[in-house]
Amino acid sequence: MGTISMLIDGKARASGDGATFERRNPLDRSVATVAPAATTADAVAAVESAAAAFAAWSQTGPGQRRALLLKAAEAIEAKGPALIAAMAAETGAAAPWAGFNVHLAADMLREAASITTQVGGEVIPSDIPGSLAMGVRGAAGVVLGIAPWNAPVILGVRAIATPLACGNTVVFKGSELCPATHGLIVEAFNDAGFPPGVVNFITNAPADAATVVEAIVAHPALRRVNFTGSTRVGKLVAQTCAKYLKPVVLELGGKAPMVVLDDADLEAAVNGAAFGAFANSGQVCMSTERLVVDRRVADAFVARLAEKASKLPLGDPRKGPVVLGSVVDMSTVERCNALIDDALSKGATLVCGGKAENTLMPATLLDHVTSGMRIYHEESFGPVKPVVRVDGADEAVRVANDNPYGLSAAVFGRDIARAWAVANRIDSGICHVNGPTVHDEAQMPFGGVKDSGYGRFGGRAGIDAFTELRWITIQTTDRHYPF
Repeated sequence: MGTISMLIDGKARASGDGATFERRNPLDRSVATVAPAATTADAVAAVESAAAAFAAWSQTGPGQRRALLLKAAEAIEAKGPALIAAMAAETGAAAPWAGFNVHLAADMLREAASITTQVGGEVIPSDIPGSLAMGVRGAAGVVLGIAPWNAPVILGVRAIATPLACGNTVVFKGSELCPATHGLIVEAFNDAGFPPGVVNFITNAPADAATVVEAIVAHPALRRVNFTGSTRVGKLVAQTCAKYLKPVVLELGGKAPMVVLDDADLEAAVNGAAFGAFANSGQVCMSTERLVVDRRVADAFVARLAEKASKLPLGDPRKGPVVLGSVVDMSTVERCNALIDDALSKGATLVCGGKAENTLMPATLLDHVTSGMRIYHEESFGPVKPVVRVDGADEAVRVANDNPYGLSAAVFGRDIARAWAVANRIDSGICHVNGPTVHDEAQMPFGGVKDSGYGRFGGRAGIDAFTELRWITIQTTDRHYPF
C-alpha cells in the first residue's frame, strides 16, 4: 500500500521526528503500510488546528455542512475499490465485508447530512413572569474520534460524521492496524472540500498510543471523545477522560446472545446465526457469540447450522471472493484454539471446523457448552461459536444475561409477543427479534450497557452526544427582585 501521511491543518504531514511504523498483512507478513508515528507535539498540533478551525466551522450554516457531508459520501463511494484493497491488505477482510463497510459508511454520511438542521432546542416554561427560557443545543468544540480496525470504514466515518454535522471539528486517530484504510477516509473528507483544520488525522506507533491520546485529551480545547474498541482499552480511555473531566462515548466489547426459542423458524434462525456469527470471521462487536438454543429444537438447529457453516468459503481475500478471510493476527488464532481446547476438555462437542494453524480460520461450532467453559464467558472475537442448550424461555433469558457484556442480542420465535417479551428481559443496548445480532443503521441509537460501554451513536442520540445543552433566557418584561 506504500507510505501514508497524517493530515494537520489541511496539509500532509510526516511525524515531527520522522519516525514511522509498519503494518503487516496478517497472512504473509508482507508490509501493507508504512505510517507516521506521531509525537505528542504532533498530537497537540492537530488539536490546535481543530481549535483554530472551530470558530468558523461552528458558525457555518447547516446547508453548507450538509452539502459537504453529501460530497464526502460520494467521495467514500468513489474510493470503494481502494478501501476494499486496503482492508484486505491490512486486516485480511473479505471483499463482501469491506464492501458493506463502504456502503454503510456512505449512508452514515448522508444521515449526518440530514441532521444538520435538527440541532435545535426547546422553549421551557419559566416561573419568572416575562422570562423566555430555552434549552439550546450547540457545537461542543474539538472532538477526538478513535476507531478500531475490524469495521474500519463504518467506525472511522462514525467517529467523524455526526460531530461535524453538529458543528464540531475533529481529530481522528487512526488505528495502528489499518492506518491506510483510515487515511483513505480522511482523504475522502479532504476531497469533499472541508476547510483546513476541520478534520485532522494522526497515526501513532502501537507503543505510543496511551501517550498520544492523553496529550490530546489533556488539551483545554478538546471537549469530547468517542472511542470504539475493546473493553480493556475503553476502560483506560475512560480513566484518562475522567482525569481531565472530558465527556466520552464508549462502544466496547460484546458477547451477543442469539436466543432460539422452541417455536423458531429454523431456516430463518440458521441464516441469521450464520451471518451474525461469521460475518468478518466473527470479528464484529455485535457478532453472535452465544447461540442459546431451546433443547427441543437444538439437534435440528445445530445440524442445519453446521451444514451451512462448513460450506462457507475460506481463503485469502486478495486472491478471490470469500466469506471468511484472514483474521487480524495470530493472537486471535491462539486465543480461539485455546478456547476450543478448553471446551473439548470439559465435555463440549466439536460440530464443524476446528483449530487453525494460521490466520485462515474455518467456521467452528462447539455444542453442549456449559458455564464451566471459558468460551461460555469470554469473547472469542473470531469464528469460533458456542451452542448452549436450555430448557424454556426463562432459562434462555438467564443464560443470555449471564455475562458482563450488553451490546447486541437477538431472539428468534414465531410467537412475536412471546419473543418480544423475551427480548425485553435481555440486558443489552440493542436487541433484534427474528433478525441477526449484526445489524446497524445510521439513524438508530447504537450502543451498549454494562461492560459494553455507555453513550449512543446514531441519529438524534448522536446529536445529544456531540453537542452542549445550554439554558438561555431572555427577560421580556420588568423583573421583580426581592431587594
